[in-house]
Amino acid sequence: METIRLGTTGLEVSRLCLGCMSYGEPKQGAHEWTLSEDESRPFIKKALESGINFFDTANVYSLGSSEEIVGRALKDFAKRDDVVIATKVFNRMRPGPNGAGLSRKAIMTEIDHSLRRLGTDYVDLYQIHRWDHATPIEETLEALHDVVKAGKARYIGASSMYAWQFAKALYTADLHGWTRFSTMQNYVNLLYREEEREMLPLCKAEGIGVIPWSPMARGRLTRDWDESSLRLETDQFGKTLFDKTAESDRKIVDKVGEIAQARGLPRAQIALAWVLSKSTITAPIVGATKPRHLDDAIAALSVKLTPDEITALESLYVPHAPVGFS
Repeated sequence: METIRLGTTGLEVSRLCLGCMSYGEPKQGAHEWTLSEDESRPFIKKALESGINFFDTANVYSLGSSEEIVGRALKDFAKRDDVVIATKVFNRMRPGPNGAGLSRKAIMTEIDHSLRRLGTDYVDLYQIHRWDHATPIEETLEALHDVVKAGKARYIGASSMYAWQFAKALYTADLHGWTRFSTMQNYVNLLYREEEREMLPLCKAEGIGVIPWSPMARGRLTRDWDESSLRLETDQFGKTLFDKTAESDRKIVDKVGEIAQARGLPRAQIALAWVLSKSTITAPIVGATKPRHLDDAIAALSVKLTPDEITALESLYVPHAPVGFS
């Protein structure tokens, strides 16, 4: 497994990150398609055996049970110093005031809850899951800086937002001498390329590590357009990402299938190879609920698309309205 520096930091991570949203108690939270702990552990173990050292979860995934499952598995299968654990804060964890968001109170409360669930003294990367319109960015950034200085997180990162918001966060941190964001976890795949307009160039200019979520469009790019799955049928957030662009997206899915068939490769390898071909991408976050998912992701590291194949895949894209933000 190839490793790469996370942006301009000294932290080395595997070229792939295992996304752990799929691992959580199905009866907790909004994801009824997730795998239970017994079903999840073999995937985490296989990822480690394959050289993946980077694991991403969030406090909200299955209302904390994802962090618990990931934490126990990593403790059993690896040494803490050998793995890079990332989690997130923002989404609602309980009803009532202060149960969500990026206030100082929320951040200080949720980092301790996440550490307890993960069974560790620190996380390597602590990320804001979305932009909090109700809290001044100065309050959020100073709280995150204090989390780092307290030794509870090594680095901080951000997730899907507008480029102007991310630029504001970066210059505000620099202005006050606070810890700046080292990573951007945004939505990048063949069906959604809007990040290429402003966010990815900004990340390149600022030395930010890019760790995109859903690089295979929640599985859309890995199967025939009309083929369904439990996740596709029950993923309400996913419906907001695709429903308005189905006609144009379908053409891209079909082209992925054509190239995959010509190459004699699974579609997943073609779709992920396209993401990996982008120089600004550090480590795509891949999900795995079937053994072949990890096999395909790892194999995609060796797939090099030709310029003609890349042109064929990209030429069908039409502009999309921004999605995935808070």
